Amino acid sequence: MSEDEIRKKWEENPMLKPKIEKVAVNISVGKSGEPLENAAKILKDLTGQNPCKRKANKTIRDFGIRKGEPIACMVTLRKHRATEFLKEVLPVIDNKLATNCFDRYGNFSFGIKEHIEIPGVKYDPDVGIFGMDVCVSLSRPGYRVKKKRREKAKIGPKHILTPEEAKVFIKDALRVEIT
Repeated sequence: MSEDEIRKKWEENPMLKPKIEKVAVNISVGKSGEPLENAAKILKDLTGQNPCKRKANKTIRDFGIRKGEPIACMVTLRKHRATEFLKEVLPVIDNKLATNCFDRYGNFSFGIKEHIEIPGVKYDPDVGIFGMDVCVSLSRPGYRVKKKRREKAKIGPKHILTPEEAKVFIKDALRVEIT
């Protein structure tokens, strides 16, 4: 299906046009203590939300990680906060995404090597430099029936988001180039 056909289909039926459901931002430090607190401070400054800590699932002696020890922090952004954050972060990767960043359901992820590359962020020697993962989930209106607790329903195969549709949506909504 070509991009024009996809856009025409969205105009005919607005329930088929995708939307950004959520953006998950993760900084994995690998150890607890002051580095994790610094990473949480950076996430709070960037997103305006309090990050939650994530614990290790198993013990890895070579890395000095124990099961249950907090080693990462993350934030989930929704609605306009998600869109605004993406508009701030995408220039770091030159508004370009590779085709292999997309999964079969239209979601995509990318990484940022250094948080100081984000416009408006200054280097603080006391905090250090951290990289982060940004995962974006796309969905169509009506996906809620699949996830709700009462009266769950299946989603038909025609309503499932494809990677091609996700790429067209991202090009239009965020002006991203797909390579």
